[in-house]
Amino acid sequence: MSADELIKVLIVDDIAETRENIRKLLQFEADFEVVGAARNGQEGIELAKELQPDVILMDINMPDIDGITA
Repeated sequence: MSADELIKVLIVDDIAETRENIRKLLQFEADFEVVGAARNGQEGIELAKELQPDVILMDINMPDIDGITA
């Protein structure tokens, strides 16, 4: 990754307000770009394969597939 490339972030959380708050916080950081957001672990896995983010911020306590299992 070169110095001028943004760090691509995927947000995964079952609470919409949390996803939005994280997105808003990351807008203040010039080096980060939120490339996607998912509502659950399964959707997060699928988006991670598709989007190839550099960082995944994932809730570890979600129904079905949590952040630890994913």
